[in-house]
Amino acid sequence: MEPTRSRSWSALALAGLLGAAGATHFAKPRPYDSIVPRSLPGEPRTWTYASGVAEVALAAVVALPRTRRLGARLAAVFFAAVFPANVKMALDYRAKAKSPKARAIAYGRLPLQVPLVLWALRVGRSAP
Repeated sequence: MEPTRSRSWSALALAGLLGAAGATHFAKPRPYDSIVPRSLPGEPRTWTYASGVAEVALAAVVALPRTRRLGARLAAVFFAAVFPANVKMALDYRAKAKSPKARAIAYGRLPLQVPLVLWALRVGRSAP
C-alpha cells in the first residue's frame, strides 16, 4: 500500500472509531454515565452527551483532509482527557465486577489510552 493511501486509511479508521464511540454515547448512555468522575459538576448524562458530541465532531474533523492535522491533535488531547473516567471505571469494577472478564475489560482500557493518543498524534503528523 502506498504511503499516502496508508495515511488516509489510518486517519479514516481513527475517524470511524471516534464516530462509532460517539454514537454509542447516545444509543447506550448508561454505561458512560456510570464512569463520569463524581468531581465533575452537573449531571453525568450531560457529560456523557457532551463527550459523545465531542467524539462525533472530532470524527468529522479528522475525516476531512483539510482539518485532519488539527482534528487529530485535538483527538489526542481528548483521549488523554477521558483517562480519569477509565480510571474511575477500573476502580469501580475492582469492587463490583462479578467476573474476572469484566475486571479485565475495565483494567484493559487503562493502557489502551496510550496507543490511542500516539495513533492520533501520528495521524496529525502525517496529515497534508
